[in-house]
Amino acid sequence: MIGNRRRKILIVGAGEAARMVASEIACSAEINASVEGFLDDDAGLAHMKVEGFPVLGRTTELESVVAERDIDEIIIAIPTAPGRFVRDIIRRCRRAGVAYKIVPGVMEIIRGTVHIDQIREVRVEDLLGRETVSFDFEAAAVRLTGKKILVTGAGGTIGSELCRQLARVKPASLMMLGRGENRIFAIEQEIKADNPGLELVTVINNLREPERLYKVIARLAPDVVYHTAAHKHVHYMERDPEEAVLNNIAATINLARAVEECGTERFVFISTDKAADPKGVMGATKRLVEMYLSKINPDSACRFMTVRFGNVIGSTGSVVPLFVNQIGRGGPVTVSHPEATRFFMTVKEASLLVIQASVSGKGGETYILDMGEALNILDMARDIILLTGHEPDSEIPIEFTGLREGEKLHEVLIGDDETLEPPEPGEKIMIARSPAATGDTFRADVDGLIEAARTGDRDGVLRLMSEIIPGFGNDPGTGS
Repeated sequence: MIGNRRRKILIVGAGEAARMVASEIACSAEINASVEGFLDDDAGLAHMKVEGFPVLGRTTELESVVAERDIDEIIIAIPTAPGRFVRDIIRRCRRAGVAYKIVPGVMEIIRGTVHIDQIREVRVEDLLGRETVSFDFEAAAVRLTGKKILVTGAGGTIGSELCRQLARVKPASLMMLGRGENRIFAIEQEIKADNPGLELVTVINNLREPERLYKVIARLAPDVVYHTAAHKHVHYMERDPEEAVLNNIAATINLARAVEECGTERFVFISTDKAADPKGVMGATKRLVEMYLSKINPDSACRFMTVRFGNVIGSTGSVVPLFVNQIGRGGPVTVSHPEATRFFMTVKEASLLVIQASVSGKGGETYILDMGEALNILDMARDIILLTGHEPDSEIPIEFTGLREGEKLHEVLIGDDETLEPPEPGEKIMIARSPAATGDTFRADVDGLIEAARTGDRDGVLRLMSEIIPGFGNDPGTGS
């Protein structure tokens, strides 16, 4: 037990961020802690002193240094550390039986010096294997200030975070549309409390009744629309392709037609990496909408843009909260396949990417975030088990369930028929260029697909999808 004695802290890293942390701890009597020294893998720092504190060894010596020095807490202070390094340090801390925390990422560092109150528990996003992406929010805000902004699916994970960020740009009004009244109520109360004086408008509507929707859009007259509403669970949409078409395709087309007629300036559609070479129905519905918007954009006064996401950490139904719930029940944690990989991004990255695309796009683009390497789901499951204070396999078992309907073993960001424009220097946003939807019958074919869904013609839905979307086949679980 520590009692009233000063906590002994060991800092991983001896760079600028680590030195700031050490200096602040040394200068603050309120913290009641002392820095015992640093661990750093730079051979040139071996046995040296940094800011008056000794470099006690390499990171591989963490366990022995903790034992020799009776360390109470580790602070990971390497803002550019890759995810694999953070994972290794966490495992060493666990074996040593010592508490651990982490400093902010590099983007937070460059906005100001590191302070003790910024040091926090390690989060899942620290294990992504890359620095989370930041955008020039202020530059984007200038383009949106004073605009009437509509967010569909505003009660969802992405929609609600988008509303939080958009409230900061001081729009003329923020309009939040959704199907679930309880979620809309919750985000309305939150935004209202945090942004007094902001004009908020809430609408309960499902977008699937075109005449009613047109009246709603005509009344709201939005300048900018962010369309996040959609069904997203791959296996459910595989079982109910008619519902997927009606909600993800027909409803989006209803909205696109309404905003065109009502003078909206910009429309941002939220897509998914599953739309790249889609194998499942959900990805196919998103790909078809991408094609549709690209088709109508050149002849429209409204600028239509698409943003493709990877998996959003913490979103409803995503693996992170699923794993946490399973761990809370004592396991097992279920993983589809030991080799399955996915791209991940944080909810804040997702919302800021959408805002950036909405002001940068000229129309017709498909924006993709450079998300680094895809992560192995099994490794992520083990990491989350460790973060919750348990040991994988021995304390929390892991079971393999097999790929579900419509799932791929590996997701990709762009399709075989697409080309990727590299980002500008220092940027993390790329543009995927797709062949334009061709043929005079494209719109008629889409209308036929929607009619097949309305009449419950499942075979017709799948056949028409295969005819409209190049390479699509209802072949679940295949591809890489």
